[in-house]
Amino acid sequence: MNKAQLVEAIADKVGGRQAAADAVDAVLDAIVRATVSGDRVSVTGFGSFEKVERPARYARNPQTGERVRVKKTSVPRFRAGQGFKDLVSGTKKLPKNDVAVKKAPKGSLSGGASTTTKTTTKKAAAKKATAAKKTVAKKTATKKTAAAKTTAAKKTTAKKATAKKTTAKKAAAKKAPAKKAAAKKAPAKRATARKTAAKRSATR
Repeated sequence: MNKAQLVEAIADKVGGRQAAADAVDAVLDAIVRATVSGDRVSVTGFGSFEKVERPARYARNPQTGERVRVKKTSVPRFRAGQGFKDLVSGTKKLPKNDVAVKKAPKGSLSGGASTTTKTTTKKAAAKKATAAKKTVAKKTATKKTAAAKTTAAKKTTAKKATAKKTTAKKAAAKKAPAKKAAAKKAPAKRATARKTAAKRSATR
């Protein structure tokens, strides 16, 4: 059965061929879009469609036997539901005057947003929360870095001031003994001069 035959098969049930074609297109489009975006489309009694990540791997070319590197990729996967499996295997018989797939329970198709919409909304909210956390973390890191720089600058200034004071004290300490030595030398010179004068006077 191809798409045209599928449309013909449901045309009488939905009110015409055009309505059936629109319904088939709408269902397939919704399934494809949801699967591509990473959502899981699950139809009770029929099966589920989902996006699966395949890691990079090595494969063999069946014609040449050559080993080929296959890149990482994403593929769609369909898993048949238990009801579908039972009908195909013959465990259960197809109903004659009812649909093969279980009907949705009353009230499940009305009120509130669809599962796909809810999932998309949750993902968007999660992304916003993550972005907000990253922004706060960056601001905090910037503040800490600025505080660390300020503290380092203060410490450096304090060290320089301490070094200047120490140098000044050392210089003052060196100058003081020099002045004392000069003061001691001056009286010694005077005494020597007096003795020399006394000797000259005695000689005369």
